[in-house]
Amino acid sequence: MTAALPFALNHMAAPALPLDAFFALAASLGISMVEIRNDIAGNAILDGTNSQQVKALAEKYGLTIISINALQRFNEWNETRADEAHELITYARDCGAKALVLVPVNDGSGKEDRVRQANLRQALSALKPMLDTAAIIGLVEPLGFEVCSLRSKAEAAEAIREISGEGTFRLVHDTFHHHLSGEDRFLADMTGLVHVSGVADGNLAVADMRDPDRVLIGAGDRLDNEGQIRRLRAEGYAGPLSFEPFAPSVHELADPANALRESMNYLRVRS
Repeated sequence: MTAALPFALNHMAAPALPLDAFFALAASLGISMVEIRNDIAGNAILDGTNSQQVKALAEKYGLTIISINALQRFNEWNETRADEAHELITYARDCGAKALVLVPVNDGSGKEDRVRQANLRQALSALKPMLDTAAIIGLVEPLGFEVCSLRSKAEAAEAIREISGEGTFRLVHDTFHHHLSGEDRFLADMTGLVHVSGVADGNLAVADMRDPDRVLIGAGDRLDNEGQIRRLRAEGYAGPLSFEPFAPSVHELADPANALRESMNYLRVRS
């Protein structure tokens, strides 16, 4: 069972690599699922690489693009967000991506009780027909930071059910954000993607953990990735586990393949 962990690779694992080299890295590790991003300067998608080129590259390496990461501030719905959503959903459809990650407002605004729930339902209701028309899944990713307008997976799941969006939306369980949020519910039946990363710095308070602290998972991980993965799988989740480290120390590795392979093996033994 442990040998069959379905790993995926987010481009944030090696953002300095151009898309072709990133896809080659995934294939060299025996990984067949990748996430591409729209926030890496000088790289696809921001560099103007068109969707058909991305699709052809994925086919070249035998890869499935499981998501584009991400539509930011998705729960602050307005004309600008609608335009961004249309552009990303169209790109996802045309490059063969299966889903679009939806990231909430994370600057301290829109987090008040009743306000955040109303904003979430408005955004989900607007996105649902757009996603359904393109046959793209919306992956809602609550963030654990105290300033975030959507911290709770349970709150996201409630909103999805309320708008009858179970066929359109799934949750992202991010092991870093789950730990920060303090939420105990896992909602494996609603989960469409798991992001994995670790924190090894023993001097950090949980409230002070930030994206640059997110490393590859190994000994000393404070997030209990192994336990989170075991519980998700025990509760029925069988989807991808996508590596998403943000630490500069990972991004600067001369040999990311070896480091990723070591982390994969670590999780295979312990999860």
